[in-house]
Amino acid sequence: MNIWIAIGATVVGCYLVKLAGLLVPAGTLERPRVRRTAALLPVALLAALTAQQAFADGRVLVLDAKAAGLAAAAVALLLRAPFLVVIVAAVAVTAGLRALTG
Repeated sequence: MNIWIAIGATVVGCYLVKLAGLLVPAGTLERPRVRRTAALLPVALLAALTAQQAFADGRVLVLDAKAAGLAAAAVALLLRAPFLVVIVAAVAVTAGLRALTG
């Protein structure tokens, strides 16, 4: 029964967060600092999630094939490669290193 309590609390919490967003006055959302923060927040969250997935294994810092694939993708982006090439480079490097260290 505890799982249903957790699910119900999550549902109520999500609804309240959405409601709180709708209740913010429009004047507050028009401020330049709020606009800059709102524009940068998704990028910062995505970067944090990517770093956590690439460099962490629980509470331990790990440099493995995932980190090498991410580095390959970064190099491809710096060379202004098309997005599909970036993905293929990351996958190829990650798969190659996993096959070698297997």
